[in-house]
Amino acid sequence: MGLSCKKLDLVPTNKFTDKNFWTTPEKASTVLSEAYSQMFDANYFFYNEALSDNAYNGRGDNAGVNSIAAGLADASLGRFKDEWNGHYTCIKTCNIFIENVGKVPGMNEDLRNRMIAEARFIRAYQYFQLYTWYGDVPLFDHDISVDEATSIVRSPRQEVLAFVLSELELAAAALPVNSAYAAEDRGRITRGAAQALKARALLYEGRWSDVVAATEPLINGMEYGTYSLFNQYEGVFLPQNEYNAEVIFDLQFVPEVRTYNNFFDMAPLAVGARLNALAPTQELVDDYIMLNGKGISESGSGYNEANPYTSRDPRLTNTIVYNEYKWKKPDGSTQTIYTKPGSDPNNTKFDEYAPGGVSSPTGYYIRKYYDPTSINNFNSGLNLILIRFADVLLMYAEAKNELGQMDEETWNKTIKALRLRAGFTETSATAFDGALGQDQLQTVIRRERRTELAMEGLRIFDIRRWKTAEEVLNGWAHGAQFGEPTIDNGYIRANERSFDPNKHYLWPIPRDERNLNPNLTQNTGW
Repeated sequence: MGLSCKKLDLVPTNKFTDKNFWTTPEKASTVLSEAYSQMFDANYFFYNEALSDNAYNGRGDNAGVNSIAAGLADASLGRFKDEWNGHYTCIKTCNIFIENVGKVPGMNEDLRNRMIAEARFIRAYQYFQLYTWYGDVPLFDHDISVDEATSIVRSPRQEVLAFVLSELELAAAALPVNSAYAAEDRGRITRGAAQALKARALLYEGRWSDVVAATEPLINGMEYGTYSLFNQYEGVFLPQNEYNAEVIFDLQFVPEVRTYNNFFDMAPLAVGARLNALAPTQELVDDYIMLNGKGISESGSGYNEANPYTSRDPRLTNTIVYNEYKWKKPDGSTQTIYTKPGSDPNNTKFDEYAPGGVSSPTGYYIRKYYDPTSINNFNSGLNLILIRFADVLLMYAEAKNELGQMDEETWNKTIKALRLRAGFTETSATAFDGALGQDQLQTVIRRERRTELAMEGLRIFDIRRWKTAEEVLNGWAHGAQFGEPTIDNGYIRANERSFDPNKHYLWPIPRDERNLNPNLTQNTGW
């Protein structure tokens, strides 16, 4: 994309309001570019998985996820403050842009309106994240003064939600579809992105009929753009396939200009990582079904605990590194990764599980989003996808089932399509089973959502909206069966979690914010 990917020496936002600044479209573009750059954070994208039961942050406390997962965080935690400040900083940039872009002389009106729509979307995305984490939050659509900032009160969550939905509708009306952008503007926010984010906001509310109405045009028509599943699951996340037809909304990076290097602490040590700071859990691994479509604990699944990774959902291999995994190297060769203690024939023991060591504390590593072209400690310019068409299909499937409307036609265009793309070939895995009841189908769809979208930062929001967090985030997060045989059947006890449903479904208003503005009330339990 043109603007958000440039390496910018950005002017502080308090300078953007200077009457001498808004003189050219190029200067206005600089402000919008900053809003794009403030939109989201690669660290949150990856480490939010460790807030859920999908992963464990075993080294340090990246983005505060360990403290939160263990139930030890209080309102002074840096993550709570940084998340809050990050969103409001971006909102300020958007407000300044929207208020001032009309002052630019001689600016093409179509361009101006499109850029305002982009800023509306970015601002709505910030408010969506704010109310999702914190509930009631201050809502304002203009650049507020210091006095206002220190006296404003929290707006009801439903009011903020209504604002987000309204803004996304306004944005969609003025944004181009994905195919209308020129090549140099690839990655800009589109009409389809606005519609898809609207669908996600409605999904989080459980407004099932509205979710169906929002997703059907993305699936069946071209009013909001042209989207489809990429033909290969692994390929969705490879640099040569950026901007493929599955991508609806992504976070823009550019090699050597704007990069991230999270895989330096996520990949196996044997291929160059320095340590492991984000490890998939056994609980996630166990949710990948068998090739015959059955869960590993179901009768007739064929699951063999002695060979746990054979005949499994192919997405497991595309997402998670396990013992004797064949790691594809950039030159096309493979390297076997040994995670089981005593299994490495070379005796290097780089990745063998060792309590207290630098290897993975669960015996698993991450493969999804590994960039084979990355250099210098895994620095990557690979875009991170925030919404993709597969997610839209899963939203639609979930909503139709919650309405009691899951049928063969809906199954075929959603779950079957995803499984065929993943590499399932057995009819038992792809065909609709009309004997399944609504609750059984709910289990199937939720599991499908987990495995299709694993390591994409969405699981924590799903278990919060399903109100299952207290079930899956209390007790031990486990690793592979490399532990003491008499404890939990040998599955590593990696990390003990604590989630209080009376408190933890909302984050606290940051302590420092309440010190600055005593009108900000606190959430229950904090």
